[in-house]
Amino acid sequence: MDYTPSGRLSPTKTALGVKNMWLWWLANAIILVVVIPLVVILANRVIRPAVEIQAYSDDILEHGVNLTVNLTPVPALIETDAKIADITGEAVRYVAALRRMV
Repeated sequence: MDYTPSGRLSPTKTALGVKNMWLWWLANAIILVVVIPLVVILANRVIRPAVEIQAYSDDILEHGVNLTVNLTPVPALIETDAKIADITGEAVRYVAALRRMV
């Protein structure tokens, strides 16, 4: 570094330091005025749909639980289907016997 005989920095170094400091403050101001609001706007564009998706997923979960309550009698449908097949066979034999009589 260039020092004067009195021990201070030379005026050219001091002016360069002041210029660099002004550039530093200018960059900070640009970040504060431009970049931070831009980040907030973009984050808002991401967060808002995420909140909507969360609401939809909660709705799906709630209705899915309600649906499972209504599906508990489904295994009985297998037994009902087997009984219908038995009854249909019996009904066919009954109708065939009626036709022979008539």
